[in-house]
Parts: sequence; C-alpha cells; structure tokens
Amino acid sequence: MLTELRVKNLLLIEEAELHPVEGLNVLTGETGAGKTVLAHALDLLLGGRPRSGIVRPGADEALVEGVFELDEQARAGLAGILDGDEGEVVLARRVQSGGRTRALINGRTATVSALREASELLLSFYGQHEHRKLTVASSQLEILDHFCGDGQRARLEACAESHGRVLAAEETLSTLRELEGGRERELDILTFEIAEIEEAAPEPGLEEELLATRSRLSSLEMLRVACAAVVEALEPDDGEGAVARLAAAESALAEARGAASELEGAATRLGALALEAADVARDVRGFAETLEAQPGELEAVEARLASWERLKRKHGGTIEVVLEYAEQSRKRRDLLAGSAEATVEAERELSQARSDREKAAASLRSARRKAAAALSALVEARLEALAMPGASFEVVLGEREPGPRGADSAEFVVSPNPGVPAGPLREIASGGELSRVMLALLGVASDGSGATLIFDEVDAGIGGQTANAVGEQLVELSKGRQVICITHLPQVASLASRHFSIEKASSGDDTVTAVRQLGEAEVVDEIVRMLGAEPGDPAAAEHARRMRNGTVSPEASAA
Repeated sequence: MLTELRVKNLLLIEEAELHPVEGLNVLTGETGAGKTVLAHALDLLLGGRPRSGIVRPGADEALVEGVFELDEQARAGLAGILDGDEGEVVLARRVQSGGRTRALINGRTATVSALREASELLLSFYGQHEHRKLTVASSQLEILDHFCGDGQRARLEACAESHGRVLAAEETLSTLRELEGGRERELDILTFEIAEIEEAAPEPGLEEELLATRSRLSSLEMLRVACAAVVEALEPDDGEGAVARLAAAESALAEARGAASELEGAATRLGALALEAADVARDVRGFAETLEAQPGELEAVEARLASWERLKRKHGGTIEVVLEYAEQSRKRRDLLAGSAEATVEAERELSQARSDREKAAASLRSARRKAAAALSALVEARLEALAMPGASFEVVLGEREPGPRGADSAEFVVSPNPGVPAGPLREIASGGELSRVMLALLGVASDGSGATLIFDEVDAGIGGQTANAVGEQLVELSKGRQVICITHLPQVASLASRHFSIEKASSGDDTVTAVRQLGEAEVVDEIVRMLGAEPGDPAAAEHARRMRNGTVSPEASAA
C-alpha cells in the first residue's frame, strides 16, 4: 500500500506530499489544474519515460518518491531487493533538467528496469500512460487463473513442478549426449593414464625412502672400501691394528703406575680408547656386512623414481596431485562407461516429465476454458453499467510453448461499440475504456495481488447513473485494498475515504500547482464545485452532504 507520495519540481508542482489510505482515495481539481501531473508522477515510479520539459523551470531536477507498506506477498516478491524482513520500501525517480533520470530503491541507485520490476508488484496503473499492466499477456492469464478458483493454484503448482523436471532431465540428457561424441577416445586416454599411474604405484611417504636407497646403492663400492680401510686400521684379521696397540700401551703403563701415580690417569684413558676403538671396528664391520645389493636393484629403484618424476611433470608437480588426478580420472571413466545406461534412463525420465507436464497443462486448459466463458459474460454485463452499452468482451485462449504456467496464452478481446470489429484490448481500448474494462474485470476477478490500483480517465465521457455505477464499483473494489482514482465526477468523489484537491494558483509570472488533503467541510465544498454550483450555495451544499452520507438516490445524483 502506498502510504506517502512526495513530488518535487514536477511541471507546475513545486512540492507536494500525499498520504493515501486503504480504501478509495480520489484526486480532483479544475481542468488544467494539474491532475495529469500526478498521474505522470506515478507513471515515473513505474519506470515510464519522462515527458520533455517535465522538470519545473528554474529547477535542476524533479523528484518523485513513494513509500510503500508491504504485505507478505509483496515482501516475498521483493526478497532479492530488501536487506531483511522490512515492513516498507521506498521507490524514487529523479529526472534532471537535461532529461537524464536516476532510479533509487531504499536510497540506493538502481536500474530503471529494477525499479519497474519492484513497482509493478506494488502499483497497477490503468489509464492513458504507457505502463498498463492489463495489456501484458501474462497479467491477463493471471487474472483468468485467479477467476478459476482455489483449485487452479494446485494445478499451477503441479504444472510448474513437472516443467522443472522437464528442464532438469533435458539438461542431464544434453550433458550425456555431449559425452557420447568423444566417449571412446576419452575412455581410451583415461584407461591408459590410470593404468600408467597404477603401474608406477606412487606413494607420497615412500619417495624420500627410495631417494635415500638410490643414494646408498649408487655409492656402494665407495662405502665398502671405506669400511675395509677402517677395519684394517683398527682391528685387522692379520697383524696388529690400533686396538691391539692401544691395549699394549695400556698394559705397559699398568706395570709402571705403581711406581709413578702420575701415570694412573694415562693408563685409564688408554684403556678407554682401546675399548672405544674396538666398538668402532665392530660397528663398521657390521655395517660393511650390510653392504649387499640384489642384482639390478639400483636400476629398479632408478626406474621407479624416473617413472614417478614423469608422472609429476605430466599431472602437476607432486605425488599427491598425481594421486588426486588418478581418482578424478577413475570417476570420469566410470561416468563415461555408464553413460549409455544413464542416457537411456535420462530419456525415460524426460519422457515421463513431459507426459506429466502435458497432463497438467491439459488440466489447466480445461479449467481456463470454462472460466473464460463465465468471465466474458460477467465482464460484458458490468460494461453495460459502465457506459459501454453493446460492448463485447471475450477471453480468447491460444497455444504457446509449454512452460511452468502450462501451454496457454490469454488475450482479452474487446469491441467498445457495436459495429466496431473486436480486437486485442491493448490495441482497441482508449485510456478511459481500458480503465472501465479493468474496473469491470477486477470487480468479478481479482488479479490475486494486493497492489495499489490507480485509475485515470475511468470516468471519461460518462455521467449520470453511469457515474454512480462507476463509483459503486470503485468502492466495492477498494474493500480490503487501496484504490486511487483521478476523477472529475462528484458521484465518485463523494464516496472517497480520503480526498485530495489539486489547485493551480498564479502569482505574477509564476504558476504553481498545490495538492491538499481535504477535511470533511472542504470535501463538501469541493463536491459543490464539481456539481457546478456557486460557492456557498446552501442547496448544493446540502445535496453534497447527502451524497457523502449516501442518502441521495442514484436518480437524484444523476439529475
């Protein structure tokens, strides 16, 4: 619901602020006072193009800003725009004097298309301006579906669900068929690469161990010579080595240490050296005994490390990456290997989903055909009371590509006057006729939304009892929702929950249009003016009060 509308520097309006309420709101004023300026302001919020010279002379830019209170449906529709569970949204349009425009949503710059998308959830404008929801084919189908009753929602959900399955199956099948093109060649490559990796059997923790083994095996002869030299020097098989000589030296001192205590320490140290040398000789001899290699062992280690190095260069630098590549390749191989069976299954699922969608679409079409005939008859009956006698109205169903809403298109076809060939509403109806057709439609078939309805020219070319009928239908339509009507009819204005007057005043070379919310006494005065009576006419004032109180008969009001 629109709770506040601010307009600044738009044509004759220097600054205006309106606070509409739920129910019927009317805007009235003398011809030329500027009612159409407010209509254009609302059209700008709907993403319409600004007229040339729309900015008030002397101003840099014009501003139109609307504050909307959101119901649950509107919040859901604007979920991608709102930061959180906000209760309102502010839409704005700035128009510079040079013609450039800027759209804003909650103070943030937005594209005009984003503003239009948001505002169309909140406003439905019916009149002479270009953004008229009724002329959009999808909106006509929505109105028809809502007229079909509660069961249509379940039918729509079933169709949307089956259509979703069709799209998913088509995508899966497309992917599988792409695989089939180079399937055999890719399978051969994957099989070869997986076998190559499995044969090399790379292991992250084993690589360092193999590198150490290779280093030892390639230095085997040098190690043997070194060990032999150490053993020969320390403890040879023939003759005396360092161990025996140290032991002999320790014995020599042992005999003399009783005579000279100073040699006690030297004897002890020589004994320790002899023991240490014997241990070293034993360890080196033991190590030398391990210096054995199987024939071809070094070559085998070299070959294995070389194969790992090739795999690392080919697939990514480390053993871990090579193993990951092998795992992904196995998955891809299994997918390709099973693609033929998967293709058959996907084709079966697609066929079933299309069959389900066809049945759901047929169910929707059956309900729509029944509803179309009933809706056409009801709208024609209402148009008779809205100064369109002899007008014909028909909901024509056509076929289109199946989608989430079925396989139907809906076109509202109208002949405003007898003898005039019927045609699509968007091509045939004038602004006033469009407003009245919409009024008749929404009177019998809600569009299912809580958007504010704006009618401009709904009373064009009518008066008398027809004006009363228009007013009554506007009041009926405004129950539980917000309706804004720009009107020149006192019969409509007298029924308003809130009344705004648009007045033009001139001062010297300057002309300004002001918008005021009227109190009850002022509403009576405005109805007197609209009745064509002189200001202060007591009889006209009494008549206006009786119209406000609903005590005037349609015949008297039409007089």
